Amino acid sequence: MSLAGVAFAQSTTGTIFGQAEAGETVTVTGSTGVSRSAAVDDSGRYRISSLPLGTYVVTLQKNGATVDTRNNVSITVNAGTEVSFASAASAQALSSVTVTANALPAIDVSSVDSRTVITSETLERLPLGRTAESIALLAPGVVQGSDYFSGQKAGSSVVSFGGSSVSENAYYINGYNTTDPLSNLGGIGLPYGAIDQQEIYTGGYSAMYGRSDGGVISQVGKRGTNEWHFGGQVMWSPRFLAEDPADVSYANSQLPSGYQYQNKNLPGTPYRNRSGNTKWNTTYDAYIGGPLIQDKLFFFLAAEAEKQEGKTTSSAAVAQPNNTYYTYTIPKYYVKLDWNINDSNIVELTGISNKTSYEGTQYSYDYTTGTQGDFLGYDTHTKTGSDIWIGKYTSYITDDLTFSATYGQNRAIDFSTVPGMDPNLAYLSGAVNQDPSITGGTPIRNGNTILYVKNPNAKNKTHGLRLDLEYKLGDHTLAAGIDNMHFTATDEGQQVSGPGYAWIYSHATNPAKALSPSLGVGAPGGNGYYVRQYIFSTTTSMSVDQKAQYIEDRWQVNDKVLLSLGLRNDQFTNYNALGESYVDNKNQWAPRLGVSWDVFGDSTFKVFGNLGRYYLALPNSVAIRGASPSTYTYEYFTYTGIDANGNPTGLSPIGPGPVSSNGEYGQAPDAKTVTASNLKSQYQDEMILGFSKTLGANWVFGAKGTLRKLQTAIDDVCDMDRLVTKAEAQGIDPDSVNLPNGCLIFNPGRTNDFLLSKVDGSGYEKISMTNADWGFTSGAKRKYYALDMYLEHPFDGKWQARVDYTFSRSYGNTEGQVLSTIGQDDISKTQDWDAAALMVNSNGVLSNDRTHQLKAYGSYMVTPEWMLSGAMRIMSGAPKACLGYYGGDESDPVGYGSAYRFCNGKPSTLGTIGRLPWQKIVDLGVTYRPAFADNKLAFSFNVFNVFNEHKPTVLDATYETAPYTVSNTFGTTLYQTTPRYGRIAVSYDF
Repeated sequence: MSLAGVAFAQSTTGTIFGQAEAGETVTVTGSTGVSRSAAVDDSGRYRISSLPLGTYVVTLQKNGATVDTRNNVSITVNAGTEVSFASAASAQALSSVTVTANALPAIDVSSVDSRTVITSETLERLPLGRTAESIALLAPGVVQGSDYFSGQKAGSSVVSFGGSSVSENAYYINGYNTTDPLSNLGGIGLPYGAIDQQEIYTGGYSAMYGRSDGGVISQVGKRGTNEWHFGGQVMWSPRFLAEDPADVSYANSQLPSGYQYQNKNLPGTPYRNRSGNTKWNTTYDAYIGGPLIQDKLFFFLAAEAEKQEGKTTSSAAVAQPNNTYYTYTIPKYYVKLDWNINDSNIVELTGISNKTSYEGTQYSYDYTTGTQGDFLGYDTHTKTGSDIWIGKYTSYITDDLTFSATYGQNRAIDFSTVPGMDPNLAYLSGAVNQDPSITGGTPIRNGNTILYVKNPNAKNKTHGLRLDLEYKLGDHTLAAGIDNMHFTATDEGQQVSGPGYAWIYSHATNPAKALSPSLGVGAPGGNGYYVRQYIFSTTTSMSVDQKAQYIEDRWQVNDKVLLSLGLRNDQFTNYNALGESYVDNKNQWAPRLGVSWDVFGDSTFKVFGNLGRYYLALPNSVAIRGASPSTYTYEYFTYTGIDANGNPTGLSPIGPGPVSSNGEYGQAPDAKTVTASNLKSQYQDEMILGFSKTLGANWVFGAKGTLRKLQTAIDDVCDMDRLVTKAEAQGIDPDSVNLPNGCLIFNPGRTNDFLLSKVDGSGYEKISMTNADWGFTSGAKRKYYALDMYLEHPFDGKWQARVDYTFSRSYGNTEGQVLSTIGQDDISKTQDWDAAALMVNSNGVLSNDRTHQLKAYGSYMVTPEWMLSGAMRIMSGAPKACLGYYGGDESDPVGYGSAYRFCNGKPSTLGTIGRLPWQKIVDLGVTYRPAFADNKLAFSFNVFNVFNEHKPTVLDATYETAPYTVSNTFGTTLYQTTPRYGRIAVSYDF
């Protein structure tokens, strides 16, 4: 049998339920001072929900007298733990899901979702990176995102769930959304030692949850109990245990006939020297927790200070090759207060701070001699992270009615500055391509190593309110509530450093061919050397409102079948810097249906399924280069000289002046005209079917199939000539309306209605654009299917192990909100869909596709003092990309240069030129807890990437710099797996 409690992704609680004789009373008493009772109903069932995490004593009482007791019952967040009191004949089967040290493996028959829960005990045993993302990679179907992208915490990684892009996930701490408030890339996590449990949702979320069509990472922090505990840990990853990354050379491939490298002297020469590019860090953390007032008031405090140092050598292709000596300073703290006002009312207060400060010092590096030179200056100093405060009130109004309210605030900083930067020095790109007849073959540089800078006042704020009401009515557990968030961003965006422009030097191997005829840029002529002045500026402010309401019924149909029926309604509104809404989506109904079948009625075999729809909001960053003024221009010149600071002299224009393929010339767009007036939010439908079954006394195995289909996507379109053509076809004089100078946000594949303001100010004209009007042959497509299989031996006091294998395929023509092929993080404004020519040959596997994944982790206690542990990830590689000029004649129909899905004139979908190599990452650990210290003292040693693999994870995908001119960096390794390193730790827990 089973009986469900309400569970959702923002949950910080668990449920105890079970079977006993009707009319008896069950009382649970927790280590957190909570005590609650429930009567066993006429069907012989009881349920006590919304219990704070901890260990409990479960007592059966009859006529006020205790008749049976279960001790040390641990509960799992957002799950049901069964504790049944039955006759001796059936006790073994029913106790199979009781959480005790010697229990049979637990199968939670009260849940219908797909998730992995990692407890603090498991985290303590396994060799893992100390981030929420490293923990999430233990779950099936979760893969490392492109290294082009990083999360809110500077330098942090991002992950992809079930084929979705890396910006489509949500992060929570103690029920509050801690996702990056600007772009939704990554989120804030707890100090590692403060994590009680981490949930990794890979599908099947309740209607109580939304705003993600990827996955959810939800952490619940530790709390004080009636016993005092304190401890600390020192970790050291020394430099002498860290291996160097692999050196990288410029590509030196046999090119097709008619193609030449841009610089014939570079193939095979050093592109990036990684010798000595190691990093090392030291981490100190400590915690203390206990009762301020026994059974009433508790606190828990954890603090962590990490310092990471290292050296990195830039590539030879940057403006000024350099060695950077860097330091990350990462302080974190977590404090939690729990007040049991009485047995019916609980108040929780949480404070979290997670900051990252980065500083770097740069010295010139000579690739010819391999030597370090003089001091250049400082790298961009950044400080990112959040201060978060959360309050939660829970009232057990009656045994059947529970109310909770959660309110939180997040103040996020995004500070950036470049100490000592000379504002008169322009950034120089492609200095190796300067005309050697001017330079004598030695590039002229100026020491500016920073291309983009930000406004030092950039910051973000969020606040959110959540109200939940749960009522048990017979076999139904009803829930309803609201889930509201507000995001504000100030002075976000970036601009080119120095005087506000950069110089990009280039060489065309065919000087007689026009560089970009669609933009009016002609041929350089002469010996083919030319330069572009690049201007880019996007700084702005904006805000977003996200509101939702939900209702859900978890219906225990009978002793074996549970149905979860839910409906959620989301509303998303995005505002520009003037407070004008440019996206306003209402009545977005998301139905959810889940089922759990306890096949034998004894929680040893569960079959489950889920159908759901999930809407994804547009984050604040969409206003950047979308609903706000932006400048993105190139101006082309030939030159006759170069001054001492690398500036070209003797300039002769080879174009009409500054040109922008997106029409971004700094104009302020009309909020009513930048998006389709009938724009629909991105949403995805999902279907899951699976089972879990005990195997003997100590094992659990299972499998599930997942199918995801993206139904609507959002991106931008920039081909205004086609908009003019449709306007004329509708009888609208193009001279009578203000035509867009930039791109428009729309739903690819749908009919989109756009408003164009009338020149005379009398209103707007509406133009309806079909997919065919834009020239597209299909709409946005992304499908993901997967088969996950697992075998698990839960920890029994001696050892644990789990193995997961996933076969999956992610395919279509749309990765999602970002573009991994070129590392474009302009959320929902990628270069895909800008024009029809860019989507030719787009249908195929997608960037986050990994056909095979094998994951395993476990630990083994050799003796009471010694434990061995390990984790392994083996997966097939991502598809390679090659982006070149259009078609066999190397044309450039929309002025995007080498951005089309053609490679040396041939169609090139993702994976056409192969895949990246398989990755095989093995991490091992050993822990010693001497008996003389009563196992409170521990020494551990972990080795990561034991076999020191140096596999590329990102390759440069841009094939050409001009028609028939192959980029010297095409196919070179931009990122690679982290080399082998070791970590030593000493901890004490009392």
